[in-house]
Amino acid sequence: MWHVVATLKPGERHVYEKRDFYIDEDTWQAAAIDHYDGRGILWRVAEGHAQFYYDKQVPWYTLESLYDLVSGRYVALGMKNEEKQSYDFSYAAGESDYTPAALRQEGVR
Repeated sequence: MWHVVATLKPGERHVYEKRDFYIDEDTWQAAAIDHYDGRGILWRVAEGHAQFYYDKQVPWYTLESLYDLVSGRYVALGMKNEEKQSYDFSYAAGESDYTPAALRQEGVR
């Protein structure tokens, strides 16, 4: 596990003053992230729950969660059981996939 501390540069503004990232050494995916407010108080905690896809030899998140410790709310997203189809790890994106037109076409209103 790697512990990476991200702090806001002096004179800059951001919703988080500091974040502690806990990065899994084998997958390089964030396992947990602590978010601190401008007063230095722990505000939110994020977790990434990984699963290994043995048939593709790829580790990937099966659930991500974010807990707001001040409001008492949380959100869980990316749940594998809500996907209509499995991830396509063979897809190779090209530059044309990131044009404004391509991104607009993928958007949902």
